[in-house]
Amino acid sequence: MRAVTALSVAVLASSGVGHAVMSGLDSGIERVDPFKDMKNRPEAGRGLNILLAGTDGRDTITEEQRQAYRLGGKPCHCTDTLMLLHLSADHSRVSVVSLPRDSYAMMPPHTDRTSGEEHRPHPVKLNAAYAEGGPELTVRTVEKMTEVKIDHYVEVDFTSFMETVDAVGGVEICTVRRLKDSYTGLDLAPGPHRLDGGQALQYVRSRHLDGTGDLSRMQRQQRFLAALTAEVTGSGVLLNPVRFREVAQSVLGSLRADSGFTTERMLDLGKAMRGFTPASAEFTSVPVQEEAREVPAIGNTLVWKAKEAKRIFGALREDRPLADHDSARSKATVVDVPPEQIRVQVENGTPRQGLGAQADRALRATGFGTSGQAVDAADRATARTTVLYDPRWDRSARTVAAAFPGAELKAAPGQGGTLRVVLGADFTEVHPVRAEDPPEGATGALRGDEVTCPRAEAAGKA
Repeated sequence: MRAVTALSVAVLASSGVGHAVMSGLDSGIERVDPFKDMKNRPEAGRGLNILLAGTDGRDTITEEQRQAYRLGGKPCHCTDTLMLLHLSADHSRVSVVSLPRDSYAMMPPHTDRTSGEEHRPHPVKLNAAYAEGGPELTVRTVEKMTEVKIDHYVEVDFTSFMETVDAVGGVEICTVRRLKDSYTGLDLAPGPHRLDGGQALQYVRSRHLDGTGDLSRMQRQQRFLAALTAEVTGSGVLLNPVRFREVAQSVLGSLRADSGFTTERMLDLGKAMRGFTPASAEFTSVPVQEEAREVPAIGNTLVWKAKEAKRIFGALREDRPLADHDSARSKATVVDVPPEQIRVQVENGTPRQGLGAQADRALRATGFGTSGQAVDAADRATARTTVLYDPRWDRSARTVAAAFPGAELKAAPGQGGTLRVVLGADFTEVHPVRAEDPPEGATGALRGDEVTCPRAEAAGKA
């Protein structure tokens, strides 16, 4: 939200009305001091680092919201979400790193903010730092784990999150599979959806969808943040000073931030971020080991992969991009089943020699598992490319069909797990596809335009 707000300010600042619009908004921001008495901090690197904390605070929600969005549980007064945002020194790139809430962390010595008890260093889940010591202990713990110096701290709770989304008129997201979580009440059919504040909260909170828990939830949070950026940068709000002030007042008035992150500071950042788009942001999560670490009285914790985590945070300190980005990826069709999980046998149904081998190579290049040996089909005069599949693998069949736009899907009971593609006279090339979420264990970063669905594709699935 900081990056989005700074971008919004940039447009108004360039038109000469920025200071007038932002005047007086500082008074609406609740201030915290997360850097109080901090010592032995990491050295400052290039660029700006912001810790974004999403808490499970729900003190100000209405009873209607509590019922509609299933917010009736007791809050743990901890962080549901932690994201480290890095703005590059040249203000051309924002890198967003999600920190798993259940990460194994060694809490620094501190005084418990509730009981006043002095605590020695002890192992915890990362989200417990806020419960024991608030923003200050959260910042100290994250700095110790990442060796990245944090410049600013921003905090949102359930209410401020919903107000932010409603203030911009909702956010459009799309999904290639049904998302249903009985715990949060989320129930989205495949296709595009415009979410209001409450629905958006369900979307970013859901963690009982596919068995991956918090890991896939972090990916949805990143996807949502990218969609929010696209919403703000692509709407007329930025060009309307009156409307912008209303939105900014609602957004800033529902957040907590350190005293140094003033609206004047945001304005200065915004002036330097002209031309910022979703493609200017990149997203990743700290990769974790497959096996959880059991901690007595705490339960299973997620242990970071040391080498990969060091690379990610080293890139932030040195102000480098998290990954090289393939521009072709943003043009790929988003599919449900990752192509890496699908086995395909290519058959050439045309008289053109070598066409089957060409398609086989192209399928492997986009991630599919192929036999590597294309064969001739029984009918060498096939007009339309056909994907034959066992009905038990219907989701995989739709992924394969996406690589052959216009292809016919034809059920073949008993065929088994290998799908057959019979090339027809209409075949010209294999269209690239990619999974909605990066493969499990992937450590690369995705750009903002790679984690949102293309407009044309979303419209086609409506």
